[in-house]
Amino acid sequence: MNRWEQLTGGGSGERYAARFAELAERGEDVHGEARLCATLVPPGSRVLDAGCGTGRVLVQLAELGYDGAGVDQDASMLAVARRAAPQLTWVQADLSDFDPAAAGIAPGFDLVVAAGNVFPLLAPGTEAAVAAALSRALRPGGLLVAGFGLDREHLPVPPGLTLADYDAHCAEAGLTLTDRFATWDADPYEGGGYAVSVHRR
Repeated sequence: MNRWEQLTGGGSGERYAARFAELAERGEDVHGEARLCATLVPPGSRVLDAGCGTGRVLVQLAELGYDGAGVDQDASMLAVARRAAPQLTWVQADLSDFDPAAAGIAPGFDLVVAAGNVFPLLAPGTEAAVAAALSRALRPGGLLVAGFGLDREHLPVPPGLTLADYDAHCAEAGLTLTDRFATWDADPYEGGGYAVSVHRR
């Protein structure tokens, strides 16, 4: 069981979607992740939303002209995603052994995005396996973009993954760091409790 399932009991899809709908209704920006991804690869690119949850990022990217698929282990989150965008591909799978071909999806994604604290909420000890699986899903030259909290202020669980750890897992998976930001608006990272990292295969 991953830390997300321990935190939510695996039934939080409707609550999670409602929270973001409320933020959007208040006029808050809820599409920073998709906007950053759109600066990294052109429309028409294939995107894998890893730990897609309710599909917020992938749905927005699809509206911007991107093709792609979403994968998550939480059935309640995927149920919301499938209702919101039944035309997109949604796969229930564990990221640590995710194989696009086994799921009926062609590999060779241009970009994989892991938003929403995906890596800190994995089952402890599976981070390297997930980095490797996501690297294999990329085409040569493709990008892995992951944003996550590094301290208690930015996480719903005690922090357990450092940037050094994450970079090491990515390096083992054949990925090279190309950019690091403090926010999804691409503010420069100068330390702090949240980071968005871009690695290239």
